[in-house]
Amino acid sequence: MDTYSVDIVYQAISALFQGNNPKEQEKANKWLQDFQKSIYSWTIADELLHQKRDLHANYFAAQTMRNKIQNSFSELPPHTHESLRDSLITHIGQIDEQTDNVIVTQLSLAVADLALLMATWQEPISDLLKALAPHPAAIWPLLEVLKVLPEEIDSRFLRLGANRREQVHKQLDASAECVLEFLCMCVQREDLDQQRIWNATLRTYSAWLVINAFPLSHICDNALSQLAFRLLSQPAETSGKLHDNASECVCALLSCMGSRSGSPEVESQVGRVFEAVCQLEAAYHLSVAHEDTDKTINYCGIFTTLCDAFSFDILEQQHAMKGLDLVLLCVGHFDYEVAEITFHLWYKLSEDLFQRYDDKLTARFRPHIERLISALYRHAQMESDHDGLIEENNNFYDFRRKVSDLLKDVAFIVGSNACFKQMYIILQAPNTTWESTEAALFVMQNVAKNILPEENEVIPKVVEAILSMSEQTHIAVRYTSIMLIGELCEWIENHSNLLEAVLNFLLYALQQKNGLAPAAAIALTSICSACRQNMICHISGLVEIARSLDSFQINNDVAIGLLKGISLILTKLPREQLQPALREIVSFQLQPLAQLLESQAPVEKGERSDPVYWIDRACAIIRHTNPDVPDSVEHPTVAILNDAWPLISRVLDKYQSDLRIMERTCRLLRYAVRMVRKQAVLLVEPLIKQIVVLYAVQHHSCFLYVGSILVDEFAKSNECISGLLEMLQAFIEPTFGLLQLENGLRNNPDTVDDFFRLASRYLDCCPLQLLQSSLITPIFQCALIACSLDHREANSSVMKFFINLLTWGRSSNHRHAECRPLVVELATQHGSALVMNLIQASVFQLHSYMLADVAEVLSELKHVVGNAQMEPFLANALDSLPKKNSGGYVTATQQQLEEFSTTVLRADTTKAVTQALKTFTRLFR
Repeated sequence: MDTYSVDIVYQAISALFQGNNPKEQEKANKWLQDFQKSIYSWTIADELLHQKRDLHANYFAAQTMRNKIQNSFSELPPHTHESLRDSLITHIGQIDEQTDNVIVTQLSLAVADLALLMATWQEPISDLLKALAPHPAAIWPLLEVLKVLPEEIDSRFLRLGANRREQVHKQLDASAECVLEFLCMCVQREDLDQQRIWNATLRTYSAWLVINAFPLSHICDNALSQLAFRLLSQPAETSGKLHDNASECVCALLSCMGSRSGSPEVESQVGRVFEAVCQLEAAYHLSVAHEDTDKTINYCGIFTTLCDAFSFDILEQQHAMKGLDLVLLCVGHFDYEVAEITFHLWYKLSEDLFQRYDDKLTARFRPHIERLISALYRHAQMESDHDGLIEENNNFYDFRRKVSDLLKDVAFIVGSNACFKQMYIILQAPNTTWESTEAALFVMQNVAKNILPEENEVIPKVVEAILSMSEQTHIAVRYTSIMLIGELCEWIENHSNLLEAVLNFLLYALQQKNGLAPAAAIALTSICSACRQNMICHISGLVEIARSLDSFQINNDVAIGLLKGISLILTKLPREQLQPALREIVSFQLQPLAQLLESQAPVEKGERSDPVYWIDRACAIIRHTNPDVPDSVEHPTVAILNDAWPLISRVLDKYQSDLRIMERTCRLLRYAVRMVRKQAVLLVEPLIKQIVVLYAVQHHSCFLYVGSILVDEFAKSNECISGLLEMLQAFIEPTFGLLQLENGLRNNPDTVDDFFRLASRYLDCCPLQLLQSSLITPIFQCALIACSLDHREANSSVMKFFINLLTWGRSSNHRHAECRPLVVELATQHGSALVMNLIQASVFQLHSYMLADVAEVLSELKHVVGNAQMEPFLANALDSLPKKNSGGYVTATQQQLEEFSTTVLRADTTKAVTQALKTFTRLFR
């Protein structure tokens, strides 16, 4: 298989799809992938489509043709474009009812992509209608082409650019009436497969509605909109697929009108469409009666889209509240999956009301939110015959998590106190079932944080009932009650007389083996966090809890949370009590770690034989024990840290090849050094020596991050600077070696991120020494190459490096004035390459959300070199961009290039440069 021909390609396709030997199939797959990248695949794929030997070959050929047009259109000389177009239209015309749907889709996408890319194809819609519409068999594939064409306009693979997209939209707008006429004709034909044509026509109509191609006056009363509403009004007679497409069509119609709301043309038609949707209420009830959940979900989607599209009208007009009534009707459906569809609408409504901050307006929606909360309470109920707790990660657990988020968002509309009382009334009702009780407590749990600590009417009764709850109470009720106690932590702080009873209650639950321990640990963590001062007298009990952690039935994440809570109390202790208590709690984690170092037991991730199990615990303690100690006084944890260093050093050596363990150990070091700051000076030399050696061998970027922490803490001390610069020099060689490998930047974004974060720390803390060293030029040149990396954090660190560097070159820099000439020299020497790489990266590699950082670099460079130098830098970069796309159309006009350059040069703010950059890059995307 070293040459390409139709027969050899057939053999490879046969080997891939019909062979029995996995190795041969893998070999055939690799060969076919290489074939698709070759220039010969154009003609051979075309020939395969003509021959139609079998389904697999046809599918492969159609997929190849689509991929080539999408990704390799520049391979074709312009004079071949027309023959390709004619050939594809011929293939489309030969499709019949037996042709597989996937092949039709691939060929349709190929034609659509060609129409978008080929600038010389002036009237693709008209040409396709003339060539295919007269042939009944071609109607279905023609509809598919017309559907995917508007969908492909924003394809990130085609990179049409803003100018071409504008041209295409004008083409589609000009053809819209003609297309609408054709679509209406299709649904009235009786000589075709009605179901297939109706489905295809409605999908196509929806695609054109989404891009707002049709005039508003044409979209309400045409045959297609009427068909969609008619099909939806008869759920029993309409097939599932047709119902789906009619629903999608109506949703697209509503969104289309909503996006143009405010115009007089829309206002005259909104009422009619609103009424048509409201009339679907009867059909919704029919679908519920027939237990046709898929159709019920469709109606719910329509009602929700109605309110979403006209949310402004709902806020402003009282009559539009009917839409919310329809949505609440769906929320009341017995299946929680139907209710879940509406959640995004309630999020949006609560956000709008919160932003408006209008009590009168909020009050209008209070009855709706009360109904919503009542429905959520019912949906959150467990089955009455359910034993035990809800298992994590099943669908109902996920749904309750979403309910929890929604309750927290909407509670302010009715008031958390009112919501709490509403649930308390349910608890007080006679003969309340356990599942109703649990659901009411669940709702209370999610609004408890926002209740005023002074509340004395309901909460004391609830807390008293929980504390006296018997062991015969259903386990789920007890679990949720404990979680509620945790959420009431701020209220408990204000009612410290209850603290002792609450702690005894939680400690008892923590010792249980029935599933209550995790809830008790989480609640205890919250109590520790909120009641720090009042918890000091309980420190001996908390130390005992820390000692006994592994006797409780909790996972390590929950245990770490509990240690965090205990550490927050430690912080409040007097110095003479803090050090021994902290040393004891840390030793509970380090002693098992020391035993692991002596044993040869294999590492089992997440188990006690995993060093990370103990390192993460120690890290939580160190991170959250943060006493306020003046620099002049020895930090109570310095001695503990110095004593622990030999053990940490042995961990680094023994597990150096395990990235996960190294990252967690480096995180422990980070918090340890941050806590004691300059008092960790005894660790600096041995730590640098060890991480430099380990980094050279293992290339773990976490060592670079530890280096940046050391720079941040010690680079302002003159006696440490030379040693820290030697550390940077030692890091550079293995870093550059790694990044210079094939795809080195893309495969090692963490290294890029941490290395340039490290370089930025040097610029922050000892800029002059770095700028005077020989290291700055190779670092700058590496950053030039890394500009194009489309990894969010890594690219941000590269840009931050440039910004920090160029800031020292500003004329307003008086803190280190001697840095300015050094930066000006660098910027003058490399500025042209920097602008070139930034513009190229922005246009071809980076996501639009990354452009704000690029804009800041350009702004800083302009401040350093001035407009006189910046102008030729920009001109050179813009001149390097392609003037035309592979399809032959203009990407950016000369006027647009000049406008961008002028805007950047005249901009006073980074925001203005960002906006100009985003607008400009859209010309090439």
